[in-house]
Amino acid sequence: MTLDNLETDLAQMVQDVLAAAKLRPNDLFVLGCSTSEVVGGHIGKDSNPEVGERIIKTMLAQLRPLKINLAVQGCEHINRSVVVERRVAEEMGFEIVNVVPAMHAGGACSVAAFKQFDDPVEVEHIVAQAGLDIGDTAIGMHVKFVQVPVRPTKQELGGAHVTALRSRPKYVGGPRANYEPIK
Repeated sequence: MTLDNLETDLAQMVQDVLAAAKLRPNDLFVLGCSTSEVVGGHIGKDSNPEVGERIIKTMLAQLRPLKINLAVQGCEHINRSVVVERRVAEEMGFEIVNVVPAMHAGGACSVAAFKQFDDPVEVEHIVAQAGLDIGDTAIGMHVKFVQVPVRPTKQELGGAHVTALRSRPKYVGGPRANYEPIK
């Protein structure tokens, strides 16, 4: 896979998730990504900074025009903390934690997000409305309950398996309850 193909395939995956999730401005879209898996290696063993840079660049190009906020999950070595813009952390009341991602403590996409965001910070936990998981990095902890799987048109990016999630409001009530379509 070339880096240009990677960008094209990723952009389509993001569009697939956006179509299913129907996000609004200021919503959060979480990315979990193993560049090791994308390049055909084993998660956490072959981090690739160039792939990370391209992935974050592509994600921002898709989300920023829609005013959807990107959040980038780090690896287990930083307790899956998440890179967001400081403005997002402050507006949403997220607790900022003291860590700066590194290649093998956060991962290539977290490092790239820290470089490409305007004013990046790490937070411990978020509640996103949707997300993309590249390389089975387990983003579910950061997506709002009730989670609904999304199947992107392509389910691999390079050598990485790709899944996605969107969320919907809970159904509450009993047999007499009525439910309106969510807009």
